Amino acid sequence: MASKSITFKRTLNVSPLEAYRAFTNSTALREWLSDLAFASPEKGGRLYLARNTGYYAHGKYLSADPGKKVAFTWHGMDEPAPSKVQVSVKAKHGGTVVTLTHSGIGAGKAWAKAVKAIQKGWEESLENLQSVLETGHDLRFTLRPMLGVMVDSEIDAERAHKYGVPVNYGVRLSGTVEGMGARAAGLEGGDVIVAIGAKRVSNFPSLSAALQGLRAGHTVKVTFYRNGEKRTAQMTLSARPLPEVPADAAALAAYARNYYAALDAQLAEAFSGVSEAEANFKPAPDEWSAKEVVAHLLQGERDQHSAITDSILSNQRQYDGNFDNSHLRTRVVAESYPTVAVMLADLTRMETETVKLIQGLPAEYVARKGSFWPFAYGYTQAQPHNDDHLAQIKAALAAARR
Repeated sequence: MASKSITFKRTLNVSPLEAYRAFTNSTALREWLSDLAFASPEKGGRLYLARNTGYYAHGKYLSADPGKKVAFTWHGMDEPAPSKVQVSVKAKHGGTVVTLTHSGIGAGKAWAKAVKAIQKGWEESLENLQSVLETGHDLRFTLRPMLGVMVDSEIDAERAHKYGVPVNYGVRLSGTVEGMGARAAGLEGGDVIVAIGAKRVSNFPSLSAALQGLRAGHTVKVTFYRNGEKRTAQMTLSARPLPEVPADAAALAAYARNYYAALDAQLAEAFSGVSEAEANFKPAPDEWSAKEVVAHLLQGERDQHSAITDSILSNQRQYDGNFDNSHLRTRVVAESYPTVAVMLADLTRMETETVKLIQGLPAEYVARKGSFWPFAYGYTQAQPHNDDHLAQIKAALAAARR
């Protein structure tokens, strides 16, 4: 049976080695092509890719010539048989021409749908590759539509009972964002989203996956529960506002230093005159005390040190389960400090370490925009998280004083 090939070309404003790395490094592959990736770029080495949409592909490397070319087999979900991808990278006029040829594509009805998906998939992915390498912007994120919601938790049987929801799935909102689609559609904190369009929303990843293929400006039906009552609303999806992101390590370190100074001042004010008994008071058995909230901030800063190191080494972690806070760890951290004052002092010291880590980011890492830009962007988005925890601290202390 005759097979066909499809060839794509892109000229990128990066070095051939950086373009080559995008097809042979697990972290780099996640930055532009997939949500999960494992790459072992040697002859016979395995390649695994998966997206949160449910799509996956696997293969093995056939050859790898750093800075020049790489080839691997490809067997995507629902494709009748394996095919082959060959990528060459060649320096030209200060940039790099990337030529990708996907060959061994079969003919006939079994391949008809796959051919269209392969064509569309590589066109969109290579567009994203160029954006990620040249600007740091992952178009799957920066052009992804926003609901304008803040997520409180994922619904399971225990939470369904607690909140009076008649289903054991969904995502509960803590609030909505001014000027965005969810608030305009009438959604509010406490609502539990269970579907967007025809796609069921069972947890946070499925909430994101439900927006796949949609762009800002599209209108979708949202199904949700409020006080146990099932409702629907038409929502116009919002564009993602992008802040000005610090451009280099020095600028990001200055931004982080100011951010931490403001946070520390707010924490000092919140705990001024507070007794240890008040700090340790739990408003309810399943709620954190004010001291435990600080423990959460402290463990988050510890995790940030590891995350920075992993990112520099292109060794970012992947997780099998859905994200949730470890209440055991929070309790243990809180119990390990004799006073809140000692804990706050340690938090400040760890923040100082974070700033120094940022100051010391290697130049080659900062130049790798696909890694540095999302890292720096994260700091511009951290304020709402801390605002929520400051409010949580104040509420716990107010309950203690009552």
